[in-house]
Amino acid sequence: MKQSFLLSFLLLIFSISVCQSKNQRKFIDENVKFAAEQYTLQTALIEKTGKLLYPHTFIDGEIRYVHPTGWTSGFFPGSLWYLFELAGDEKWRSWGEIFTEGLDSVKYLTNHHDIGFIIGCSFGNGLRLTGNETYKDVIIQAAKSLSTRFRPAAGVIQSWNVTGGWQAERGWECPVIIDNMMNLELLFNATELSGDSSFYRIAVSHADKTIENHFRPDYSTWHVVDYDLNKGSVRSKQTAQGYADHSTWARGQAWAIYGYTVCYRETKDLRYLKQAEKAFDFVVHHPNFPEDGVPYWDFNAPDIPNALRDASAGAIMASALYELSMHTQHKGYKKWADKIMASLASPKYRSEIGDNGNFLLKHCVGSIPHGSEIDVPLSYADYYFLEALKRKRDIERDGYFH
Repeated sequence: MKQSFLLSFLLLIFSISVCQSKNQRKFIDENVKFAAEQYTLQTALIEKTGKLLYPHTFIDGEIRYVHPTGWTSGFFPGSLWYLFELAGDEKWRSWGEIFTEGLDSVKYLTNHHDIGFIIGCSFGNGLRLTGNETYKDVIIQAAKSLSTRFRPAAGVIQSWNVTGGWQAERGWECPVIIDNMMNLELLFNATELSGDSSFYRIAVSHADKTIENHFRPDYSTWHVVDYDLNKGSVRSKQTAQGYADHSTWARGQAWAIYGYTVCYRETKDLRYLKQAEKAFDFVVHHPNFPEDGVPYWDFNAPDIPNALRDASAGAIMASALYELSMHTQHKGYKKWADKIMASLASPKYRSEIGDNGNFLLKHCVGSIPHGSEIDVPLSYADYYFLEALKRKRDIERDGYFH
């Protein structure tokens, strides 16, 4: 009797496991198919123009493209690389190469910090998937360019210049934004590719100073910290894209979770793992974190629960949590990532085929304080959605279930 019961129990567990596995594969396959159809339409539109255009958003019925030096230019080629990896269709490799190599000259860009986004998402993924040796030189040169923005007195990489545009009006001297954590991966990769440890040291210095100055006691983040260029001291702590200086901008918090997860992966320094975990603890225990896991654009937005959601923050967070789940025994990270992804793949946030400018996700927020890109698709939301999908597939295929 006991043996019969045990056999029945094991068969039940096996059946449940098989069913879950099939459902997981179905979710991934269906979303890959959808993304391939949308991006087939997107690339066809670009091909008709005879130009190399980098989609950024879709506003008032018009696809808006970004200049190669714009901070979001690398996300579209990066998405093409993820489609190649997920779908296995050689056409996505071809498109990935075309759009990636169109950004080659950006490796010399020194007037803002986002070269890490641009080159890492495009050439970084291209190198990982093809081994193209010429891509290594681009990544190393881009890291050299980013390193010119390192300010030794403060120990940080300056994010924005302050000699023009709206930044000049804020009275900043050396503004550093939490987003800059995302550019450190380029520096870590460049050390691995070149053997030059100066890139690694700059990345670690920036990560350490950001822990010291960008986080409140509850592990929420300020968006902008301004430093004195000569003394290295903090001049002010503010926001640019969040609701208020005292508030927590959702995408900034997602950048922090992701950035410190990368720092832990590259250094194995447990301080960075703790920082990523505590930054997500703030999110998951916040009374304004929605049940579906897709954050309001700011955790302190005054019109919650009617405030806009930011699907881009959700996608970034999901991708970060999948990786975080592979570095710790904590049981909740993958579950939360799965919840966010299920929400993003639902009709509430995912586009219909042929709609939404052929972007994948709806309901993203660029910058409400600037009146810019409000409740629209954004290329980086698509990128991190596909990256999260790839990470989910790898975890479930390889047997990581933390």
